[in-house]
Amino acid sequence: MKTTFFKKNRQDPELLALRAELQSAQGDLSLAYRKFDQAVDPELVESCIYQIKAEKARCNYLIRAIKERSPESLPALRLEGEAVWT
Repeated sequence: MKTTFFKKNRQDPELLALRAELQSAQGDLSLAYRKFDQAVDPELVESCIYQIKAEKARCNYLIRAIKERSPESLPALRLEGEAVWT
């Protein structure tokens, strides 16, 4: 009797790190929006807007990096086309 062993699909450690970073960035973006909702002073509002823009840019970068690293993971991310936060 011949035993067949299948290679397990090992996840790319860099891809896993990018996905973890994306989750963290999404949490940071959510926090930035909450801070914006609570800001009253015009300077704080402006600061929150810049922070939101920075977090969106970070998320966009990470999404593009994940797409480039693993095109087959797109259905898992539920992303299509150009990734842009609005």
